[in-house]
Amino acid sequence: MIFTSETRGAGVVEEVGGVRVYVSDSAVVDERGAVDLISQAVYDHDATWVALEADLLGDEFFDLRTGRAGAITQKFVQYGVGFAVVGDLTDRLANSKPLRDWVRESNRGRTVVFVPELDELADRLQGG
Repeated sequence: MIFTSETRGAGVVEEVGGVRVYVSDSAVVDERGAVDLISQAVYDHDATWVALEADLLGDEFFDLRTGRAGAITQKFVQYGVGFAVVGDLTDRLANSKPLRDWVRESNRGRTVVFVPELDELADRLQGG
């Protein structure tokens, strides 16, 4: 892993290959929370990416019928901030074909990604 850390506020700023990633420990369960997190990452930490543990998004995020995942991730797209959901999603993916499809499609892009751990995000950000 090629992260360097800087602790400021309620999270950690990691730098990898010149990209600042704000690793938050705050739960995000709605659009307002997403905007607050984006604002904190960009204005308080000069980050261009946010990484958040999957568990901090709540179960409704992973139930695509609720629309919560789309609403939250759309905020990151609108503000031009990368968003990484970090954690083991094996059980969630096994139980939902729509979720599997969405995660696969998201991971083909460059704005919203799902990774099992921060090391994989580092690889992606470095073009690996």
